[in-house]
Amino acid sequence: MVREFIVEADGGSRGNPGPAGYGSVVIDAATGETLAEAAEYIGVATNNVAEYRGLVAGLRAAHALDPQASVHVRMDSKLVVEQMSGRWKIKHPDMKPLAAEAATVLPASQVTYEWIPRERNKHADRLANEAMDAGKQGKQWEASRSTAELDTPKPSGPPGDAAAGAAKARAALAGARGNADVRAAGNVASTASQGWSAAPDLGAPATFVLLRHGETALTPEKRFSGSGGADPELSAAGRAQAERVAAALAARGTVQAIVSSPLKRCQETARTVAARLGLDVHIEEGLRETDFGAWEGLTFGEVRERFPDDMNAWLASSKAEPTGGGESFAAVARRVAATRDRLVGQYAGRTVLLVTHVTPIKTLVRLALGAPPESLFRMELSAASLSAVAYYGDGNASVRLLNETAHLR
Repeated sequence: MVREFIVEADGGSRGNPGPAGYGSVVIDAATGETLAEAAEYIGVATNNVAEYRGLVAGLRAAHALDPQASVHVRMDSKLVVEQMSGRWKIKHPDMKPLAAEAATVLPASQVTYEWIPRERNKHADRLANEAMDAGKQGKQWEASRSTAELDTPKPSGPPGDAAAGAAKARAALAGARGNADVRAAGNVASTASQGWSAAPDLGAPATFVLLRHGETALTPEKRFSGSGGADPELSAAGRAQAERVAAALAARGTVQAIVSSPLKRCQETARTVAARLGLDVHIEEGLRETDFGAWEGLTFGEVRERFPDDMNAWLASSKAEPTGGGESFAAVARRVAATRDRLVGQYAGRTVLLVTHVTPIKTLVRLALGAPPESLFRMELSAASLSAVAYYGDGNASVRLLNETAHLR
């Protein structure tokens, strides 16, 4: 009888690159018992390198226990899971040898991969952090423990808990072998466990991570800067913001594709993130900012002084256009909604970074909430901030994040 193992692996870097470590655990899929642990402080490295090192260590630990075993890998690194599953290309030179090494530990026919949320990867995450804590103290820390050394305690919960855990592990492994789209299967299971008890199986949502571009010279002065103006590039501050958000997104490891507005400030921000994630940038005209007509380059106060009647009409109605044939918010909403529908169909079940502007992001959030047009004036959206909306198969949407700026502080 072929043994079935689950390998959970994680890696982290405090600085990306910075002091890094990994943790891995091998679990018996039949009983839920922890069979082996591995962890190591690896010095200065990136998150992705640490994640791959954790995968290799976990696979080697499983191989040492039984080289004929069937192994189901669970990780919270979307990058590693997608690359090892063959759905993403491996472009970064640091990743290629690690991926090749992982692929040689066990035959591909014996290994399947599943993405899981970070909160379901706590064991491996703890080991990785222990390794990094040791590294912070100047210790070259490494640990590898087998079943005998672990002396795993018996479950403290009700008698049914251990059996239920083992059954869940077996189901996850069997489902992964029978379904080529392991990622979708894992997300469905996660959704079912967190939602209503009778919730329909809607599959994994299309998740849009919404990134406002970094600062330009016009941003700090709060000047109207739409698609009808000078199309400014990022300032030095904006480029620094783009680097920081790129590092934050690389650490999360969930973005699978990048789509950008055609305007320079967005393309520059998107390319910075893409370089860190090893992805390409796709341009989408529907994500451009509003055309503010004659108001382009002016402050709110200057517009009110020069065009008071037009400004009052614009504030009172989403159908009013800025002076000089600009674009109304109602027109923007139609454009953005059509773009949303097209992208949701194109990226069903995937996590996509949309690099765009204030009005398109606020509009996507407003439409997801079913809020009135005037809500656009009641949202704060900082340069290089992150927001997120998930779109499900039944047509419903869920706002998951708004104006996150922790990565900039």
